[in-house]
Amino acid sequence: MSAFLQKLEAATKRNDSMLCIGLDPDPKLMPEMPVAKFLCDIVEATKDLVCAYKPNFAFFEAMGLDGWRALQEVMRVMAKDVVTIADAKRGDIGNTSAAYAKATFEVWGFDVATVAPYMGYDSVQPFIDYKDKGVLILCRTSNPGSADFQNLNAGGRPLFEQVALKANEWNKHKNIGLVTGATHPDELKRVRELCPDLPLLIPGVGAQDGDLVASVKAGLDAKGGGIIVSSSREVLYASKGRDFAQASRKVAERLRAEIQQAAKA
Repeated sequence: MSAFLQKLEAATKRNDSMLCIGLDPDPKLMPEMPVAKFLCDIVEATKDLVCAYKPNFAFFEAMGLDGWRALQEVMRVMAKDVVTIADAKRGDIGNTSAAYAKATFEVWGFDVATVAPYMGYDSVQPFIDYKDKGVLILCRTSNPGSADFQNLNAGGRPLFEQVALKANEWNKHKNIGLVTGATHPDELKRVRELCPDLPLLIPGVGAQDGDLVASVKAGLDAKGGGIIVSSSREVLYASKGRDFAQASRKVAERLRAEIQQAAKA
């Protein structure tokens, strides 16, 4: 078992949680305050309720150097015993992907990276070669346009199923998982059937109206785990008042309980 999976299982058990909070800072939606303080306060208020945090690089990049500095501060306060997911959706020719992987894992110190597989194995391999890090490959994503390509027939199967099968094939270090959205629970169930042992990151809960209960039931592995259910805006922007951190905690507590109930149903 890779160090990534060991850390995920330990965090899930310790905090009794399969919840991941996505950190997507949008100054238009948050209270008027420094981004770093906003995110750090939410992390401090919720770190006993989650198995992972998922900073989305795009929102930090959009703020230029200030955004990267904010991410650096957030990385310092995230608990070392929960999983950190770099949601950057990387994937390029081999030498470029090698640089992306080094930046994600060595420079920033993330446990996991999200990776787009559509340029083939050589674009994913540099991430996989970090044996103790996690690689979450985009499979059946939560966005409305995902069916444009992911449902196209490819060799008698929809493309997302081919991606799932390739993930199994590439999983030589047992450090690969898949991104499968809560907005498509039937397809998520099919991915779990094809990949009974891979961890699944399930975004799309909350603002994207994904079906939490159906997705949890569809995604659980034989041991009753193996999923990371991610919510971003619903947790982050629970309040624009001075109580924003505690409001976020209340939403996180509710989501954790709903995930637990669905898993036991």
